[in-house]
Amino acid sequence: MDSQRRIFLATAGHLAGLATLAACHDTRSGTGSSEAATRTAIPASASQGAYPFSLGVASGSPLPDAVVIWTRILHDPLNAAAMPAVALPVRWEVADDEHFSRLVAKGTASATPALAHSVHVDVTNLAPGRWYFYRFILGDAVSPVGRTRTAPAATSMPERLKLAVASCQHWEFGTYAAHRHIAAAAPDLVAFLGDYIYEWGPYQLRHPKRAVRVSESFTLADYRNRYAQYKSDAHLQAAHHAAPWIVTWDDHEVANDYAADRDERLNPEFVLRRAAAYQAFYEHMPLRLSVPKPGDFANMRIYQRYDWGRLARFHVLDDRQYRAWHACPPRGRGGSTSVIRRDCAALGDARRTMLGDVQQRWLDDGLASSPARWNILAQQTLMAQNSQLPFRQEADVRIWTDGWDGYPRARERLLESLRTSGASNPLVLSGDVHSFFAAEISRYPTRAASKSNQVLASEFCGTSITSPSRPQKRTEEFVAINPGIKYGKSDQRGFMLLDVTPEKTTAHFQALADVHDAGSGIATAASFVVRNGRAGVGKA
Repeated sequence: MDSQRRIFLATAGHLAGLATLAACHDTRSGTGSSEAATRTAIPASASQGAYPFSLGVASGSPLPDAVVIWTRILHDPLNAAAMPAVALPVRWEVADDEHFSRLVAKGTASATPALAHSVHVDVTNLAPGRWYFYRFILGDAVSPVGRTRTAPAATSMPERLKLAVASCQHWEFGTYAAHRHIAAAAPDLVAFLGDYIYEWGPYQLRHPKRAVRVSESFTLADYRNRYAQYKSDAHLQAAHHAAPWIVTWDDHEVANDYAADRDERLNPEFVLRRAAAYQAFYEHMPLRLSVPKPGDFANMRIYQRYDWGRLARFHVLDDRQYRAWHACPPRGRGGSTSVIRRDCAALGDARRTMLGDVQQRWLDDGLASSPARWNILAQQTLMAQNSQLPFRQEADVRIWTDGWDGYPRARERLLESLRTSGASNPLVLSGDVHSFFAAEISRYPTRAASKSNQVLASEFCGTSITSPSRPQKRTEEFVAINPGIKYGKSDQRGFMLLDVTPEKTTAHFQALADVHDAGSGIATAASFVVRNGRAGVGKA
């Protein structure tokens, strides 16, 4: 039994003994049910239950010689206001072994109220391609133990990368059983592609019987509370404890279907709300960023590049902060809609961008200079064309304007960059649409791939952790309509597990039996493979 499996089983056993405490906390929602134990990871403490690591620990942003470790000091996820408004000295340790008998680094960090008592430590001078264990200590309280690893050496060619890919985990629509399976899979790395939180829903520590749109987040305190609610979950914590994460955001970390500085409400003060949401995102993620000053989160660059030796380069994109406003929005509102292309002239405007000029140039440079066998674009939403109606020509397609279909000229520029850069094996990873898709992205998306319409990238899109989707029959219609989409499944929740080797990348679509059951089993719904030097997806 490997060390990660031991940690997972030990954590599960510890949490199983906390039903009484969880039920006590759950009385805030008026239930008093031990069912809450499936949605919380609040451990007991020797000091009157005031355990400071109720949100667990996390790591991420791995480099060959460094990794970021994270925690937030919070005794009660449902009562952040009870935290003292003073900085707290938090010790941290990194070791070669799970018993911490061989420390490789240690120190003290300040958990300040200005950043919600969060702690980000960039642990440096580590060895490449190594697993490490880490923990935090405050007074006599010791955090859960997390496992993390550094990226391989820049010049190495790793034999394999096991990558879990997840997105879209609305608290109200199910349990986080998928994260339990991510932890059990013991991946080398987790990529989370957005919608880590949703901006609305009741605050409670159990799965509600129905979705209720209440308590929408607008202020910094609101967003902090929402993250605390989500991160209290045992299974989500286990997935963070299992491996380092690389993360990006989508819309619901702020507001549904926002674009740059514009939301659905056309709120003239939306930028203030966005700044609050961005700050809360930083406070709760293991990000390697220059620490913004409190109150200075109006703009925060999160697009970053990570190399896994010469095996893979991750281009982690932000397609929210810099995009043009939605084309042809509903009257009197911002946000997305579905339109037929010939009825929306703005779709053809070459000035409309998805990534912004600066990020696009950064991506161009990263592709052109990449030494990697696989160039992985980790980004938010489906890039392959997904017309909702049959079409005879390009003007007849009916598309959803929030995804890449709503920015066709921006997609053309990105695909041209893939074509001219010479970057090896472009592979797009997507989320957002709460469906599994395997697709081929070609220069002319309305046509079938051919010698004159070469496939420029392969795409794997993952379903949601919990968030609901359309009926499967409708998704099968989309597959039949769109020549680039080879497979689609929307009636199950789960995640993707990728096996990346120098010869091929295999994607396994992992689907839960029942998202409402915290103990749900999981099975592989389908597997697809992309082979080195041969663009396009095939059945594994």
